[in-house]
Amino acid sequence: MTDITNTPAMEYEAQLGDYFALLKPRVMSLVVFTALVGMLAAPVGVHPVVGFASILFIAIGAGASGALNMWWDADIDAIMRRTQSRPIPSGRVQPGEALALGVALSGMAVVMLGLAANLLAAGMLLFTILFYAVFYSMWLKRATPQNIVIGGAAGAFPPVIGWIVATGSFSVEAWLMFALIFMWTPPHFWALALFMRSDYDDAGVPMLTVTHGRPATRRHILAYTVLLVVLAVGTAFSAIGGWVYLATALVLNALFLLGAYRIWQRDEVDAEADNYAVERKFFRLSLYYLFLHFGAILIEGSLRAWGISAPLSLGWF
Repeated sequence: MTDITNTPAMEYEAQLGDYFALLKPRVMSLVVFTALVGMLAAPVGVHPVVGFASILFIAIGAGASGALNMWWDADIDAIMRRTQSRPIPSGRVQPGEALALGVALSGMAVVMLGLAANLLAAGMLLFTILFYAVFYSMWLKRATPQNIVIGGAAGAFPPVIGWIVATGSFSVEAWLMFALIFMWTPPHFWALALFMRSDYDDAGVPMLTVTHGRPATRRHILAYTVLLVVLAVGTAFSAIGGWVYLATALVLNALFLLGAYRIWQRDEVDAEADNYAVERKFFRLSLYYLFLHFGAILIEGSLRAWGISAPLSLGWF
C-alpha cells in the first residue's frame, strides 16, 4: 500500500456523504438484499425487530469492509480511472479516518449482531469482514490472477449469515445461495476487466486479463458460466426453489450462456471496433442476473410461508 497522505486536497473538509461513500453503498445494497433473502427463505420465522436489527448490522459490517478496502487500496484507486473519484484518492477523506471508521464499524456490527441474533451469525460476519479486508484486499488482490475467484467468497457469505440469523445453523440451502454468488462473481468481474484492462495494467493488479490475456479470459468466462448455469438451474429442485424460480432461472441462464458464448467467439479486432459492446452488455446483464435469481428465491419463500405448495423437489437435496 502506497502512502497517499500528501494529496492536493488536504484542506478539504469531509462531508457526511464522503464518509458514506467509503462504505460502498452500491455493494452494501446487494449485501442487504441477499442477506434479507437468506433470512426470509429460511424455514424458521424471525421477529420483525430482530430481523430489521440483524440486517442493519450486516449492512454496517459490509460497509466497514468497504471502508477498510478503500483504506488499503487507496494507492491503486488513485491510478485507476474507475476509482480515482473515491473519497481517499480524491483527497476528501484521509486514510487514517477510513481505517478508524472501518475498524469501529466492524467491531460494532459484530457485537450488535451477536446480541440481536446469535453468536454464530456474529462469528460469520466477523469472518466475512476479515476475509474481504485481509485475505482478499491485502493479499489475494495483488498476488494472483485467481484473486476474484477466491475473493468472491466474501460477497457470497451474506445470504448464509441471513440464514443463520433465522435458524442458528448452516444448511445445504444456505450454501446453495453462497455458491450462486460465488460462481457468478468471476464472469461478472472478468467481463468488466475485458473493457477496463488498462486500469488493471496501470495499477499492477494481476487480473486475468493482464496475466493471461483477453482470449484466455474469454474462455474462462464461458467455462464458469457453464458451471453457473448448471448450479443455478439445479437450485430450482432444492428446498428454496420452485416453479417461479425455475422459470426465472431458465430464461436468465439462457441469456447469460448466450452472452458468454458470444464473448468467447470474439476477437480483439471486433471487440475494439465496437468498443466492447458485447462485453458491456454481458456485464449489465450480470447485474440483473443475481438480483432476479434472489428475487425469485424470495418469492418462493413467500409462497411457502403462505402455504402455497411448489412441489419441484426431485430428492436431490
